[in-house]
Amino acid sequence: MTVTIIIIAITVLISIRALSNPVMLQKWMMNPYMVFHRQQYWRLISSGFIHGSFIHLGFNMFTFYFFGRAVENVFGELLGPSSTVVYVLFYLSAIIVSDLPGAWKKKDQVNYNSLGASGAVSAMVFASILYFPLRNIYLFAAIPIPGFILGIVYVLYSYFQGKNMSDNINHEAHLYGAVYGVVFAIIMYPPSAVEFVRQISTFSFF
Repeated sequence: MTVTIIIIAITVLISIRALSNPVMLQKWMMNPYMVFHRQQYWRLISSGFIHGSFIHLGFNMFTFYFFGRAVENVFGELLGPSSTVVYVLFYLSAIIVSDLPGAWKKKDQVNYNSLGASGAVSAMVFASILYFPLRNIYLFAAIPIPGFILGIVYVLYSYFQGKNMSDNINHEAHLYGAVYGVVFAIIMYPPSAVEFVRQISTFSFF
C-alpha cells in the first residue's frame, strides 16, 4: 500500500465523518480569524482533511491518486527509504503553505472559512508536471494535453479567478500550492529544472 493511498484513506474517513458532524466541520475549517487571533493553528493542517461535499472530496482524491503516485515514485527513486517521510512532509507543508498567504490577508474576517486538500493536490500536480512536462493530462478524461501547457492555463485561470473572486473557490490556495510544488520538486532534484526546460524546448504542436 502506497503512502498516497494511505493519505487518501485517512482524508476520506475524516471528511465523511466531518460531513455528518457540523461541529467537527466548523472546528476543523481554516478560519483565519481563529488561527491568528485565537491561536488555533491546527486549522492550517486540519482544513486539508475535510471537504465541503462528496464531489469536492472525490475530485481532489481522484486527482491526488494519479499525480501523488507519480511524485511518490520519483521521491522513492531519489531518496530511497527516507522518501516516505519527505513525501508526507511535502503533502502536509503544502496544505499550510497554500493556505497561509490568503489566511494572513483575511485574518480579520471573522466569517471567512476555507477547507479542502486542493492546495496540497495542486502542489502534487505541479511537482509531477515539473518531472514529466510532456506527459499528457486528460482534460475531462478525454482531451490529451501536455502537462506543462495545462499547467500554464491552470496558473493563469487561478490568478485571474482569484482576482475576480466571482465564485466560492479559494483559487489563491491553488496558485500558491502550484508554486510550492514546483519549488519543492526542484529542491528535491535540482537537475529537474534544466531537464524541464530541455523537454519543453523540444515540444512541437505538429
